[in-house]
Amino acid sequence: MAKPQRIDSQWKHWNPQQQSEGYLFLLPSLFGFSTFVIIPILISLALSFTEWDLIRPVSFAGFGNYYELLTADRIFLKVAGNTLIYVILIVPGQLLLGLILAVALNQSLRGILCYRLVIFMPVITNIVAVAIVFQFFLNRDFGIASGWIWQIADATGWPVAPPDWLNSQELSKVAVAMLTVWKNVGFSMMIYLAGLQSVPDSLYDAARVDGAGNWQSFFHITLPMVSPTTFFLLIIQMIGAFQLFAEPYVLTRGGPAQSSLSIVQYIYQNAFEYGLMGKAAAIAWLLFVVILFMTLVQFWLQRRWVHYES
Repeated sequence: MAKPQRIDSQWKHWNPQQQSEGYLFLLPSLFGFSTFVIIPILISLALSFTEWDLIRPVSFAGFGNYYELLTADRIFLKVAGNTLIYVILIVPGQLLLGLILAVALNQSLRGILCYRLVIFMPVITNIVAVAIVFQFFLNRDFGIASGWIWQIADATGWPVAPPDWLNSQELSKVAVAMLTVWKNVGFSMMIYLAGLQSVPDSLYDAARVDGAGNWQSFFHITLPMVSPTTFFLLIIQMIGAFQLFAEPYVLTRGGPAQSSLSIVQYIYQNAFEYGLMGKAAAIAWLLFVVILFMTLVQFWLQRRWVHYES
């Protein structure tokens, strides 16, 4: 009973003025957060119901921007499809490769830290530099890999044309997805490593005693134990894939024929190239609604497959 008495004695010396002093210390951060986050969000919501080209006065448009995007803007529907394909290609790739690399590097081997460092290096590398390197590999005319293949095909007369990654409407999205997965898989690997190292070794020892093999231990122990880690990575990588911008912007410029144009690129084009600020804000809010809906769906589904330790 001594502990509750000590807590009660602390409350006797509590001064309500201390609470106001705490808020006073938080005031600079709250001011910056409100100025650069809350207020711009509210302004963008208001702009989505207007027509404004940065020159003429703002005019109220109601739901006209939203109606045009969902019914008459074919480019928006194409861009939305491109973004959905990016999510389908990127998220499973990052999760699967990240888990495989984490399991492979979760060993007490000599020099294992060097291998982890090499795989994690692309995460902290500038995306523009990485995209330019991929261009040097995949470009048909001067690419180190693709260019040589095309030269050999032209010289030997191959009956099947080699893949033209950056100039094909079908393969351009695959090229962007490969770049994104290669750039970010190291992050998934490190998060999975943290999850794997928290799995008790006693579970694997008990499985071996019962005669379980490596694959059985992986599917019945490793996967369920790292399911919270998988859920975390699924959410943040899904959000990141929906917001893809730098990778297609630098690698393909959204081409050819807008086949690799992402929805965030389309927001940028409407806002800063076409001067359609109201339309750009409406696209941003539609993207927010889609991301929020998909996140809520994942939180609802996680009750069926995510296993938390009791």
